[in-house]
Amino acid sequence: MTAIDLNSDLGEWDLPADAGDDVRMFGLVTSANIACGFHAGNAESMLASVRSAADNGVSLGAHPSYRDREGFGRRDQEVDAATLIADILEQVEALTHAADSAGDSADVRIRYLKPHGALYNRIAVDPVQADAVALAARDAGLPLLGLAGTAIHTAADGHGVQFFREAFVDRAYLSDGRLVPRAVAGAVLTDPAAVAVRAIRMVADGAVEAIDGTVIRVELDSLCVHGDTPGAFAMAAAVREHLTAAEVELRAFA
Repeated sequence: MTAIDLNSDLGEWDLPADAGDDVRMFGLVTSANIACGFHAGNAESMLASVRSAADNGVSLGAHPSYRDREGFGRRDQEVDAATLIADILEQVEALTHAADSAGDSADVRIRYLKPHGALYNRIAVDPVQADAVALAARDAGLPLLGLAGTAIHTAADGHGVQFFREAFVDRAYLSDGRLVPRAVAGAVLTDPAAVAVRAIRMVADGAVEAIDGTVIRVELDSLCVHGDTPGAFAMAAAVREHLTAAEVELRAFA
């Protein structure tokens, strides 16, 4: 039976009233990338996320970003390697503290690292920042989740860091395999039915239609539905339902 992971970026809130569909999303995904405070989240959201992951048997991932709360981590930044490594490790430590604080009620630990937003996009094409992120993951003893065949994939291989490949069901692709910038019309997909069909094609055929209509290849161990995309819960539910109907096993990669 084919198996695939379903992940989402969660814990991107500061007050419980702003948590949105987080609790319901934990019931659908197999891995959760938790905001570690630099683009969103705080000690309370991290602790709540750790507990939700434990309660639902969801694999816990750190989701570090540039230090950019005002821009939600979606503004590109020039950061030297030493600073970037230190910032990532600081965020991993914050989530580790939350996991430790959960105590016996949450038998869970961080199992991988997935950069967020502008940092994720930058390390797909920038070997210098990619190298720094791979070194941070190595120092933290964590595998990386990212786009296959990109600079971060190369850097991870170079530093002996296990690398898992991610594809996005709710984001449009360019013909070169990169994600369409969010400022471009059509970059974010919100139709649950279309997203679910897209997910099946990705898993079954390793293919996706790019924004210009060309069909490109995708390599994947995990599918992502962004937690802050409008209608995220409906999309994740549709993806899970379609994958299950197609006899695809949903299983965490780490």
